[in-house]
Amino acid sequence: MRALFSLLMISVLGSCVAQNTYEIGQIKTSFGEVLVWLHDETPNHKASFIQLAKDGYWDSLTFNRVIPDFVAQGGCPDTPDGFKDPKYLLEPEFNDKLRHAYGALGAGRDDNPGKLSARCQFYIVQNKEGEHRLDGDYTVFGKVIKGMDIVDTIVAVNRDPKDEPMVPISLDINIILLDEVELSKLYPDFKN
Repeated sequence: MRALFSLLMISVLGSCVAQNTYEIGQIKTSFGEVLVWLHDETPNHKASFIQLAKDGYWDSLTFNRVIPDFVAQGGCPDTPDGFKDPKYLLEPEFNDKLRHAYGALGAGRDDNPGKLSARCQFYIVQNKEGEHRLDGDYTVFGKVIKGMDIVDTIVAVNRDPKDEPMVPISLDINIILLDEVELSKLYPDFKN
């Protein structure tokens, strides 16, 4: 009997072995939650997003530009200096495998010749056909794994002539940990 109990306990404890966890971007809005996978192929953009989220950088900002069949863009601080502050610029990390498909998470930028990303600003591609004209010009560093219905709702709000929502859509961006089982339910393409 003791041997059977010991085997049962070993089996139960074995199934409780900790799985790997992964840092996932969580974008909370008044419309709901969006979760984003951050690509390892763009390590500087991934690290930057994680750092700014953990610092609460975006938590007083909004989705400042929403265009149906294009993007939902957020995080722009609209400072007089724009994107010229070097601490908020990143070298591009273009990758032919990471394209501007529906749900892609990309880094905003101005028209600078080096195509430096403004790490303070991001966008989510909402066009179901993708925005492949942006490939090779803007860094894709993640993808939505939950909440594209929320993004679809966000781009459909009333907006002014500058594509700013008439009612601000605030951001609360965090980093959460998901294990392999949770992640594979949300992101069927996940491979560890």
